[in-house]
Amino acid sequence: MTSDPDTLWRRCAHLGRVLLPLVDQEPGRKADRHENLRTWGIDTVVGERLMEIFAALAAHAVVIDSSVPTAQFDALPVRTVAEAATSKRDFELLAGLPDSFADVRDEQAVQLFRLSAYEGGQASRRLFQLSREVRHSLIVLAEHPLLPCPTCADVLRRATEANLPK
Repeated sequence: MTSDPDTLWRRCAHLGRVLLPLVDQEPGRKADRHENLRTWGIDTVVGERLMEIFAALAAHAVVIDSSVPTAQFDALPVRTVAEAATSKRDFELLAGLPDSFADVRDEQAVQLFRLSAYEGGQASRRLFQLSREVRHSLIVLAEHPLLPCPTCADVLRRATEANLPK
């Protein structure tokens, strides 16, 4: 198990928060994502927040499942997180989360994710659609031409270089 669940969650949440701003540096990505969200009937703000939390949950689940120390989060390949976003069932992504969250926005987003996962029907379909979009966004980062096999640390370093908020 990880050595510090709160630190791990904060690192995963940070990855989720920087995902879309980094992907949006690619021409047309933001407009395409917004169009997809509209087509699916998902509010843009809610959809993007769920995508952020989805990416955080996927990264968190990979670390929890592999029982690596929190320090190993940085070495986690982005492609592995991308695969987890679509290969794990929604409720599997919720396993091992901290009991409480320092950021109330994270807590609210996780609760919305949890509600959607267990509600079924249209809510589950919405999560499936978002999982595909999260995977695609992570793959865009993973295929960055300057990094052959980027890790979570590489993504966070790019976010820092781009002056994205923590």
